[in-house]
Amino acid sequence: MKLTVTFLACVFFSMLNGACVAQCTKGNCAPKYNIGVYYFPGWHPGVWPRIIKDQPWDQIKPFPEREPLLGWYDDGDDAVVSHQLTWMKQYGITFVVYDWYWINLNNGVVLEEPIKAHLRSDAGASMDFAILWANHSNVPSSMDQFDEVVNYWIKNYFSHPNYYRIDGKPVVYMFDPNALDQDAIKFRSRAVELLARAQTMANAAGFRGIYFVACNQAYAPDVNKDAEIGYSAISTYNYHYGLSGVFNNPKPSHSYEELVNGYSQTWAWMINNSKLPYMIPVTSGWDKRPLGGSPDPLHDQSTSTPISFHDQLLRAKRIIDKNPQKTLNTMMICCWNEFGEGSYVEPTKKYGFDYLSQVKGVFDGGTPTK
Repeated sequence: MKLTVTFLACVFFSMLNGACVAQCTKGNCAPKYNIGVYYFPGWHPGVWPRIIKDQPWDQIKPFPEREPLLGWYDDGDDAVVSHQLTWMKQYGITFVVYDWYWINLNNGVVLEEPIKAHLRSDAGASMDFAILWANHSNVPSSMDQFDEVVNYWIKNYFSHPNYYRIDGKPVVYMFDPNALDQDAIKFRSRAVELLARAQTMANAAGFRGIYFVACNQAYAPDVNKDAEIGYSAISTYNYHYGLSGVFNNPKPSHSYEELVNGYSQTWAWMINNSKLPYMIPVTSGWDKRPLGGSPDPLHDQSTSTPISFHDQLLRAKRIIDKNPQKTLNTMMICCWNEFGEGSYVEPTKKYGFDYLSQVKGVFDGGTPTK
């Protein structure tokens, strides 16, 4: 077979960026964007009440504009998750990252119902998934418990053919790297030791290691040590303001425009200063009134429309196109269904598929809804 210059360019591009799969068709070579979306697994009746109410939608129903197109669903229902995964794929999302919780009661893992439904679903066979360890529950409290957590990942997730990998390594997002370090100190360890220990455990189980992604602000003391601690990349779940290396009276966000400007400020600093790859995060907005509101009530005015979300996506795409290796050609969306915090792109009865149409239009060449 004759190897064309275009084909060789695709191979070279893939070698440079293990997270990016090059697409070559009809003589054209273009990078494939990796579009991830965070999924909040809190919409299952009767779950552990300290995390979410027994009837979780009761907090959202006073805000009827947030009602999902699927209604007030149970996120452990196979049909619900199948619909969601099908929509994600149709609109250009390439992997889903489930918020993942381990607590010191009830045998550890909780809010796992959507992951289980994903693994049972035929639609799940065509959608990669990963986890974001929501490590703000005083876990781990011991080295044995940390080992238990990592072994759970290895046994239940990493071997699945659709578990999301970068450089052949299963990906785990760390919600709060500083909390991991502080929890480790309590049992005379440090985060660097825990992450190295997790790598050893993954290697022993036959994996190339774990690709840990630190969710961090653009704060130089934290970002500068991420690589030394053992993280492979940086991203975030969400930002509430923009930083440029120092934490010095950050400007509050009282509108979606201000929130987006804060994101852009952070992107610029991270691209220029992070030693690690930086997966570009975007947000559909912020409004925490269903859960009691933000400490600054005006922050809850940081809500988008599909059109304003489209504009942030364009900004993100320009950054990714300019920095494909630094960004791993990856964008992270917050979120699929954070209805309590006002961050969601899942189809609703108010907007239908308008938010997802923006994603497809900007990154997959479709026609965005305007």
